[in-house]
Amino acid sequence: MPDLIRWEPFGELVSLRDAMDRLFEESLVRPRGLLAPLTGETTLVDMYETDEAVVVKATVPGVKPEDIDISVTGDVVTIRGEVKEETEVKKENYIRRERRHGSFCRQLPLPTAVDVDKAEAVFENGVLNLTLPKAEEVRPKSIKVIHK
Repeated sequence: MPDLIRWEPFGELVSLRDAMDRLFEESLVRPRGLLAPLTGETTLVDMYETDEAVVVKATVPGVKPEDIDISVTGDVVTIRGEVKEETEVKKENYIRRERRHGSFCRQLPLPTAVDVDKAEAVFENGVLNLTLPKAEEVRPKSIKVIHK
C-alpha cells in the first residue's frame, strides 16, 4: 500500500512568497548589472562593531586618498569618491573596457551614535579603513561589585 502524504496548501504559498521576496530584493533593492556602477554598489564594504567603535573597511581600488570624501549626517556615514581615467584612448580602439571610472557614493546606516570628532580614516593599498569611535553615552560601562 502506498504511503499517504499530508497536503498542506499554505506550505506552497509560503515558498512562493519567499521566492517573490528574493526576486524583488535582488532586482529592486540591490540592482546589479548595468545599473550597478551608478548606484555605488560596486564599492564593497565590511562593517563591524567593537565595544569601542564602529569600523568600516571599503575597497576603493584606483582611487587616490585626496579623491575620497567621508561625512556623517545623523546616523548615516557617506563615502564618496571619484576614479579618474589615467589616459585618454579613443573609444573605437578599445577591445575590452571593464575598469570603472567616474564617481561613486555609498551610504551606510550606523548601528549606534558615534563621535565624529575622534574618527580616523586610513587609506592603504586600495582599502579605506574608517574607525568611528562610539559616543561616550553608548559605550559599555562596567560596574564593580563590592563584597560586604
